[in-house]
Amino acid sequence: MPVHKNAYRKSFLLIIIFLVLISVTFVVALFVSYNLTAKYVENEFGSKKIEVLEQTIKPYYDFYQNKIPEITSYQGFLDSASAAKYATSVFHDYKFVRKVVFYDVLIGSKTPVTIRRNNLNISVKAVYIYWHKKGKVFGARQVAPADESDFKEMAVKLNNYIAFSDTSRVSTQDELFKTFWDVKPDKISYTNILRHEDIKIYRDLQQHNTLSASYKQNMMTFYLDPYLLKIRNPHHELYQNVSIQPVVYDPIDTEGDKMITEVSFPGAFSDYKLFFSSEQGYLTNEINKRFMPIGAVVLLISLFLVLIGWLIYRNLNVNIKLFKLQYDFINNFTHEFKTPVSVIKIAGSNLRGDGELTERQRKQYGKILDEEADKLNELMNKLLSFTQLENKSITLKKEEIVIDDFVSRYTDTFKIKYPDFKLHCKVVGVQTFYTDPVLLGSVFQNLIENAYKYSHPQKKELNINITHEKRNIVFSFVDKGIGIPKEELNNIFKKFYRIENQYNQNGSVGLGLAFCKELVNFMDGEITVHSKVNEGSEFRVTLPYEN
Repeated sequence: MPVHKNAYRKSFLLIIIFLVLISVTFVVALFVSYNLTAKYVENEFGSKKIEVLEQTIKPYYDFYQNKIPEITSYQGFLDSASAAKYATSVFHDYKFVRKVVFYDVLIGSKTPVTIRRNNLNISVKAVYIYWHKKGKVFGARQVAPADESDFKEMAVKLNNYIAFSDTSRVSTQDELFKTFWDVKPDKISYTNILRHEDIKIYRDLQQHNTLSASYKQNMMTFYLDPYLLKIRNPHHELYQNVSIQPVVYDPIDTEGDKMITEVSFPGAFSDYKLFFSSEQGYLTNEINKRFMPIGAVVLLISLFLVLIGWLIYRNLNVNIKLFKLQYDFINNFTHEFKTPVSVIKIAGSNLRGDGELTERQRKQYGKILDEEADKLNELMNKLLSFTQLENKSITLKKEEIVIDDFVSRYTDTFKIKYPDFKLHCKVVGVQTFYTDPVLLGSVFQNLIENAYKYSHPQKKELNINITHEKRNIVFSFVDKGIGIPKEELNNIFKKFYRIENQYNQNGSVGLGLAFCKELVNFMDGEITVHSKVNEGSEFRVTLPYEN
């Protein structure tokens, strides 16, 4: 019965739509991920500048918070020698400090440079200037400060603090900062912080106006150069160039195709800023570098989806083939049963008829019934044996067989059955063999039957060669039949599988070769095939040799 082609439909349009959808999704995902990566890099360009600022200004914060307050630990007893030593350590650790001015201050005494407030004198005894050049520190003494404004401003704040501070409590950090610090562009002035006992002594001086008594106080002014700060850029991938510029620096009209950003310095460097610039191509390289792993992930996900689609398609394809095999099996099996059943039905009807039958007719009908019953029995036995083999419910019954006699039984039978079938057998190097004759006979019967069935009418020929190779015995069945296409070689031993050709339209359920393979495997052997279309096929059965 021919199979309708529309029984096994494959929607190639659906496959194409799926592939197009995956491709479009892949392209869109790449486009979106690239734009998001570019936006992320641009956002980092604007935000990571704070980290560069923090790393660059870190020495300044350390100088401001730790080094300058060391002056307080001297409690006003710094002299020119100790001040020079202190200045040397400053120049060594903080390169951006270009000059230090040390004021040796007296409270209660009157000198040429004196600030008098609230009945208390604060005066300068001497001024020392320290600077460095090419790693060397230099110093000089002055009678009066070159810039009296720094001293006067700090003296006024100190005088007011002595007069009006609340000694019953600890001064706040804001109060201390406003009194003992003075931060201006490019310089910081500092006076050592007074203790409560010192404040009480100075207030006694205010009340009694004792000019003969005097107490030492230290004041320093640090002159800073922001251009001596070492720029630390932990994000070279974002910022191509980082420089220190004045706050008023505005190069927008001259930068061209560049991305720029900036951030101002704090404190004494507030007149300056960090200026960042990167060419567009520089950032594009960074975007591409970050996009590569993202693109690879998108590609892997797309390939994974394609793989899932292919697995689904393969599963459906296998199911379709299984459906086709089952469909063909039912059709052919039905046909195999229908023909002998029909013949048996006709013969039985004739035997049961009212007319008398001659002896010859009776024998003829009996022969027909016997042959058709044998066909049905053979088919049922094959199915039953196949099931037993798969379930391992049979056992090998080995016995010694004479190879020539064993083969002759089958070749003689097929010569009688098919007079036009040319069968030749050649045995080399082996006479007897221990095996199960029933199982091996089934292999012979199926392979010889296939050789005749799938050969052209003019080339019904089969050569059986039996040889002894090492520890194996090899049975070679070489025909000159229609051959097997190369793409079908991996499928011919599958159960219910049939090759579509003009010799295989009816009368086969696709069990013969699958049955042979199961038998050979059960006997611990191997069956292989070599074939060329229109030239013939060779089936080689290799079994362990036991004598």
